[in-house]
Amino acid sequence: MAMTVITKDTTALSDIELSEMADLCANGTVGFDVDYLSEQREQWVLISLAREGAKLRGYSFITLERIGGTPAMLIGPALIDRNSKSDQTLKALLTDQFRRALLAFPDEDVLLGARLTTADGFRAFLGCSDIVPRPGYKPTGEDRAWGRRLAKRFGSEKAIDDKTFIMSVAAPVVGGLDYVSSKGVLPDGAVEAFKGVKSAKGERLVVFGWAMAEHLAAGKIPK
Repeated sequence: MAMTVITKDTTALSDIELSEMADLCANGTVGFDVDYLSEQREQWVLISLAREGAKLRGYSFITLERIGGTPAMLIGPALIDRNSKSDQTLKALLTDQFRRALLAFPDEDVLLGARLTTADGFRAFLGCSDIVPRPGYKPTGEDRAWGRRLAKRFGSEKAIDDKTFIMSVAAPVVGGLDYVSSKGVLPDGAVEAFKGVKSAKGERLVVFGWAMAEHLAAGKIPK
């Protein structure tokens, strides 16, 4: 059955949809319950819902905004159902979101930022350039500054180690992209880059990369 994605204002989320989203979390580990999701509805601008027929398979809060003048697409709390179509679900969500980014920021490179709960989350950056952090690369001062900017946008600039990009938040529920690849094939270096992150203790890896304007226009992102 085909996967369909609807992206809309978070203010249009119904209580029934919030319950569906919370129920989907039963297969995850991040604890996105109805109360937490209701709070996120007030903090994020857009929500993308992926369905296979009538069945909810994944969702992602996002914002399209400028950070210091730079076009950015930020992924908030997001969860992909852990089944044989998890990769398809993630790609469907990102395809719709990047389409909106192209409309919002035509002819501009767009920064993609997210907090990852697993190394699998690096698949969200397939097709992006200059991904940080990545193995064998020493982040520049500007990279570290971007890490702090994103951590601030995600809740606390002081919560991130700008050398490792690990964000530690003392909260009952911590947002991020909760996703496990159905194929089990990860981008090169993903596992190494995620080394040292204790997701079960609320740590998240802040990752960002660049969706180049020409690749967005050509539909090459996501891969």
